[in-house]
Amino acid sequence: MPENNKPVIGLSWEPKLPTLSSTSKTVSNTSTSSDNKLWRPNTELVDGLFVPPNNPKKLNKLLKKQVKDTAGTSWFDMPAATMTPELKKDLQLLKLRSVIDPKRHYKKGDSKSKTLSKYFQVGTVVESASDFFSSRLSKKERKATLADELLSDTKLGQYRKRKVREIEDQNRPAGNEKWKIRGRQTQRRSKQRRH
Repeated sequence: MPENNKPVIGLSWEPKLPTLSSTSKTVSNTSTSSDNKLWRPNTELVDGLFVPPNNPKKLNKLLKKQVKDTAGTSWFDMPAATMTPELKKDLQLLKLRSVIDPKRHYKKGDSKSKTLSKYFQVGTVVESASDFFSSRLSKKERKATLADELLSDTKLGQYRKRKVREIEDQNRPAGNEKWKIRGRQTQRRSKQRRH
């Protein structure tokens, strides 16, 4: 019968320490291998359990990593959203919304800063039943992202083209017009000048 004085009922846990005998002492004196040492770094797991570091700076750093990135209690702990390419484009369009529609005017805000906001939420606007015929988007007009909706809008496309043409006309050099031949009138004038 084996000598077993441990309780049978319940859980018991003992740390797994290496046995220190006379043979192992001679081996440990000659070689300093990592298998035989009792001391381990603070970050390693000891017997499958995490031992927190003794250094308060390291402990504070570890606690900061575990805290979730939120906007704070005044913003109801709104978490920082994961940035996808679609969300990034939508946020950039929202910053440039004053350029999109000539009839609407917005506050300046942070449109000049190049950084995008870190804390935001995306949702869908649910129209009331009274807006069914007046100001709601049909299923064809609804798109997945804000950029797709703006690109599919025909009025906005015409406005963009007109603005691009105006900017190109302003940037075109002025001396270019006098060398262009404009039909029969300019040919007659050039003949008259020659004779």
